[in-house]
Amino acid sequence: MRAARYYGPRDVRVEEIEPETVGANDVRVEVAACGICGSDLHEYAAGPITIPEAPHPVTGDAIPITIGHEIGGTIVETGADVALEEGTNVAVNPIIWCGDCQYCDEGNYHLCQSGGFVGLSGEGGGFSENVVVSAETVVPVPDDVPAELAALVEPFTVGVHAVEQSGLGPGDTAAVFGSGPIGLTVLQAALAAGAGPVYVSEPLATRRTRAADCGADVTIDPSDGDPVSSIRDETGGVDVAFEVAGVEQSLNQALSVTRSGGTTTIVSLFEDSISIEPTDIVVAERTVVGTAAFEGGPLSDREFGTTVRNFATGDFDPESLVTSRIDLEDIVEDGFETLIEGESDEVKILVRP
Repeated sequence: MRAARYYGPRDVRVEEIEPETVGANDVRVEVAACGICGSDLHEYAAGPITIPEAPHPVTGDAIPITIGHEIGGTIVETGADVALEEGTNVAVNPIIWCGDCQYCDEGNYHLCQSGGFVGLSGEGGGFSENVVVSAETVVPVPDDVPAELAALVEPFTVGVHAVEQSGLGPGDTAAVFGSGPIGLTVLQAALAAGAGPVYVSEPLATRRTRAADCGADVTIDPSDGDPVSSIRDETGGVDVAFEVAGVEQSLNQALSVTRSGGTTTIVSLFEDSISIEPTDIVVAERTVVGTAAFEGGPLSDREFGTTVRNFATGDFDPESLVTSRIDLEDIVEDGFETLIEGESDEVKILVRP
């Protein structure tokens, strides 16, 4: 089968590989689409970061790795001990866990000290014709959700987990700094949780428009004024702020815009060290929360299930993230290289095998 394989920075090759064998507790998912994630982009531009150069402690895999972890598709083969039916459309929860560490013992499989992700740490990946995964990591989607849009369950669940980690409740005011793909999922998750008003700070006009279309009450261009002053003038400080841009300025703005006693939730990964003023956190008794992906392992369907239900009710709009659909053979030129351009209007590119 054809698959996109990661060999190193700016070295992804679409090549022919042997399909994996389906074990007793596995399913083979025919990939309808796989989204290009920001973490994929970081690996392409500056990796390997999390992609293993030596055998991964759980998967045993190392470069070259078949990449892609935002996977939607259809079950086409099941193992002997699997109750799921062939023909079921599913999203794949890509968390990999060891099952033996203290975090796995606590049920925090996504924090596993040896863990990783399908499509980054090995065990195949979604930029391929099909992928074999454990049956407990696939989550069925409603019949009216196309298989390719099941690829959006993963990024939306990042937003669900971030909002749950933040402690945001109905009626809370919120601010989201950055409206790329994950920023938009955080926005929609906050609105679904009853937040309002919700402010979005984003320098790109096309992304501000997309945030407004997704329900943001107010969008702000941080290059044309101070979003902190604007938001504090109206609210006195929001209850919860989310940093989803991954830059020093936006994190400091997210901290400053939060009211005394409020919470700033950091969703981004930062490539470089940054500076903050801890006294501003201490004096105002702010809480700073980190959020890492979503629940996985035997709990794969909990937060993924929340996302799937929100797809079904219309509270989440998966199509709102999609800006392009491309073929697997074009993943480098029309996918990674396009997204690396700083001024690209792309938000989420789906890759079809």
